[in-house]
Amino acid sequence: MEILNLKDKIFEAGKEMGFDDMEISYVSNKKFNCKVFKDSIDDYSISIEGGISFRGVINNKMGYSYTEKVDETSINLLLKKARENAQVIENDDNEEIFEGSAIYERVDIFSDDYSHVKVEDKLQLLLNFAEEVYKQDERVAQILYNLYEDHESERMIFNTKGLSKIEKSNIGLIYFSILVKDSKDSKSSSILKVTRDFRDFDYKEMAKSVVEDALTLLGAEPVKSKDYSILLKNNAAASLLQTFKDIFSAENVQHGRSLLKNKLGEAIASNQITIIDDPHIKEKMASRSFDSEGVATKKCVIVEEGLLKTYLHNLKTAKKDGVSSTGHGYRNSYKGTITIAPTNLFIDSGDNTYDDLVKSIEEGLIITELQGLHSGANIVSGDFSLAAEGYFVKNGQIEKPVNQITIAGNFYELLKNIEAVGNDIEFTFPSEGYVGSPTLLIKKLAVSG
Repeated sequence: MEILNLKDKIFEAGKEMGFDDMEISYVSNKKFNCKVFKDSIDDYSISIEGGISFRGVINNKMGYSYTEKVDETSINLLLKKARENAQVIENDDNEEIFEGSAIYERVDIFSDDYSHVKVEDKLQLLLNFAEEVYKQDERVAQILYNLYEDHESERMIFNTKGLSKIEKSNIGLIYFSILVKDSKDSKSSSILKVTRDFRDFDYKEMAKSVVEDALTLLGAEPVKSKDYSILLKNNAAASLLQTFKDIFSAENVQHGRSLLKNKLGEAIASNQITIIDDPHIKEKMASRSFDSEGVATKKCVIVEEGLLKTYLHNLKTAKKDGVSSTGHGYRNSYKGTITIAPTNLFIDSGDNTYDDLVKSIEEGLIITELQGLHSGANIVSGDFSLAAEGYFVKNGQIEKPVNQITIAGNFYELLKNIEAVGNDIEFTFPSEGYVGSPTLLIKKLAVSG
């Protein structure tokens, strides 16, 4: 690999230019994706992207630079840009180059079998899925969106303090959104599957599930506006947690963008709630053994039975708080600077089945989907007002589907009002972390019909 030969030359040249400590990160990502339209492949692409990012301390300031060109001709420009960047930086926070953790856990996140799956098998999977969806019911009107995608990535980090880490991973996902119609109504539903085992893509079972979910929503109507008990289904709960996940970032806490400041050790949620970030789960999408600063990752209990135990830290925020990094330093690409992001973040499972949670409701709503999460949620205050759909429940029985409703509340208060937790964790579409939740029974939320 060219980068292994290049790193020593960069460090040599950097030392001559006046840099004290230096770090090189290399990221390469090969992505395959395809989509279908009706019975043929509509879009198909293979892309490879990557590059080097450089960080270096010069005159007690950190300078950043990056390049896509991984060869000796990039060295001088890479170092000059970092030096210029350090000269104009006005941040008083002293960043550091990390010498390495004592122990790194091995995480099995690369499947050799998956890396050898043939392109034609991937294309055929998507075509089979599309065909199977239409077979399920004559009311299937349209496939709104479909995607097969897989990634094969390699991360490397080296520095002048002796850190040297390399990690390779791959993952695949399939996502379908469909529309069903009858003479009076139309409804949509979607399904997501993420795996490192291509055999897990059971397109027949997935097609059956997504069509059944959509059909049960036909004939939906609004309900009377008032406060209801709410059963927030796993996928909807995961989407809400994903929207508010950054409240646990120490960076946001320190800058007043989270109401969790000075709340460590306090009850911020119902004692039913434990929130975990676990980067070592083999089958999850964001698993890794080290973060973007080279810090060893570890399982992190953020909230334990309602009590806030920690924030998520990178090296800079940890130093400011006088604690150790939790291994959540994150760079979204080789072009980005270090921020904070979770890995596999989820609300831990409870003991209740979904059916038992439904039976426990005297009168309330099951919310299966939330819309407008980006525009209808205030991440700082925790307030949200979101379009939703689902089902009306009376005496433990689902009576009818509902739509054209809005649920409103506050995420911090919602955490405190969770009465029971399901055993059915599902994860939502990945975005700077992979976020999951089981179904949650919430004491009450305001509903406008």
